[in-house]
Amino acid sequence: MNNPTPNWRERAAALAFDGRALVDGQRVAGVSGETFEKRSPIDGRRLGDVVRGRAEDVDRAVAAARAAFDDRRWAGKAPAVRKKILQRFADAILAAKEELALLETLDMGKPIRWSLAVDVPATARCIAWYAEAVDKVYDEIAPTADNALALITREPMGVVGAIVPWNYPMIMAAWKLGPALAAGNSVVLKPSEKSPFTALRLAEIAIEAGLPPGVFNVVPGYGGEAGEALALHPDVDAIGFTGSTRIGRRMLEYSGRSNLKRVYNELGGKSAFLVFPDADLGRAAETVADSIFFNQGESCNAPSRLLVHDSIADEFAARVAALAPKYTPADPLDPATVMGALVDEQQMSTVLGYIDAGLAEGASCLAGGRRARADSGGFYVEPTVFAGVTNTMRIAREEIFGPVLSVLRFADEAQAVAMANASAYGLQASVWSDNVHRAHRVARALRAGTVHVNQYDEDDITVPFGGYKQSGNGRDKSLHAFDKYTELKTTWLRINPA
Repeated sequence: MNNPTPNWRERAAALAFDGRALVDGQRVAGVSGETFEKRSPIDGRRLGDVVRGRAEDVDRAVAAARAAFDDRRWAGKAPAVRKKILQRFADAILAAKEELALLETLDMGKPIRWSLAVDVPATARCIAWYAEAVDKVYDEIAPTADNALALITREPMGVVGAIVPWNYPMIMAAWKLGPALAAGNSVVLKPSEKSPFTALRLAEIAIEAGLPPGVFNVVPGYGGEAGEALALHPDVDAIGFTGSTRIGRRMLEYSGRSNLKRVYNELGGKSAFLVFPDADLGRAAETVADSIFFNQGESCNAPSRLLVHDSIADEFAARVAALAPKYTPADPLDPATVMGALVDEQQMSTVLGYIDAGLAEGASCLAGGRRARADSGGFYVEPTVFAGVTNTMRIAREEIFGPVLSVLRFADEAQAVAMANASAYGLQASVWSDNVHRAHRVARALRAGTVHVNQYDEDDITVPFGGYKQSGNGRDKSLHAFDKYTELKTTWLRINPA
C-alpha cells in the first residue's frame, strides 16, 4: 500500500526550529546572547531566532574542533571505523528525509518536491560515497635504492572551516563534510544566515550516528561576522568556501592576513549553452529551460547564457520562451510546484534589477520579466527569457542568480567559442551538436571546469566539480576532493646493511 502524500502545510505549521549553535556535541546559545530572526521566503512566516555568531563563538567552536583533532578521537580511528560511522550518518539523513526536506524548503524557498527528490538524497549519497572511498585510497612508496625506503602518506589537514551558501544548503555542506570528515579532520561549519536550519540539524544527526563531540561543529551567523572570524582564525588550517567571487577574494585576503591557511573557493558562474543547427533542438530547448529555471535559477552552474547559431536563433528562442509558463512560480509546499521562491527580498530585488537593466540596454523580453505571487508575502519572479542580447550587456556578463536566460547569436563555431570564453567565469558549459567531431573540438576549446555534451548536469559524485578563472580553485566531489583536506608527508628511512 502506498503511503499517503504528506500534508506539507500542516507539517510546516507544526515544525519546531532550533537556531542554537552546535559546539562540542551540544546545542548552545551564543556567547553574547545575540540572535537574529529568520523568516521564510515562501510567505514571510516567522521560523525562529538563530544565534548571531561572532568571533567568540567561532573561538569556542575552533577550540572544540582542535581538541578533538589533537586527541585523535576521530583522526586516530581506522579508516574502516570512520567509514562505518559516516555510513550510519548517511542512513540517518535518509531516515530524517521528510523533516530535512521541509526545513530546506521553508528556509530557502525551493519546492518540496525537489528538496525530497534531489537535496536530501544527494546529501546522503555524498556522505556515503566518501565513507566508502576512504579505506580504498592508498598511500605510495617511491622508488629508491636498497638502502632507503620512501613513504608518501596523506594525513588529515587538522581543523577545516567550511563556509557554505544558501542555494543548496545541505548539498554544499555535504560536499565539504564528506571528504573532510572521511579524511579525519575536524570541521567548523558556517552556514549562510539565509538558510541555517538544515546545517544545524545535520550536525545533530551526525552526533546521534556516532560522530565524536567536537568533530563537527556549526556556528550560524552573518558572513561579515562569523564567516570572517572563521576565515581569519589562526587555528584553522583550511577554508572550503562556496559563494560569490567577491567574497572568494576576501577569503584569500583573510588567509594572507592570518596564518596562510589553505583556501579553496568554489565561486560564481555564467555558463554558456551552445546550440548548433544539427542538434536535437526540441531536447536542447527543454534541457536549457529545465536547467536555468531549476532551483529558481539560484545555481552557480546555471546555463544563463544561451548561444545559438544565427540560422536557428529566432526559432530556438521562441521554443524556449514557449516553455517558460511550465515553470510559473507556485507554492513551494505544493508537491506539484516546480519553481518556488527566491531566498529573500534582497535577492528578488537584485534579479528584478537585472531584468530592468536588460530592458534598458535594449534586450527583448520574450517571456516573464515581472514579480510573481506578490500577494503571498513571499519573493517570486517569473521565468524570464531575453533575446537580442550581446556580450556587452550586464545580463550577459554578470551572475544574476535568478530565473533569467539570455539568448545570444553566433555566426560560426569560432565565434561561438570566443563568445563563450569571453567571460570572467569558467564553471560549466554545454555543447549541442550531432557532429561528434565538432562536439569534441568545441569542448576542448571551452575554458570551463565541466563541459556537457548533448545534456546538462547529468554528472554525479564520481567526477570533480569546480571552475577555471574567477569560478574558483580546487575541486569538490570525486576522489580529487581529498586533495583539499589532506597534507602529503614524505618519510625517508635509511636501511642499514646487515
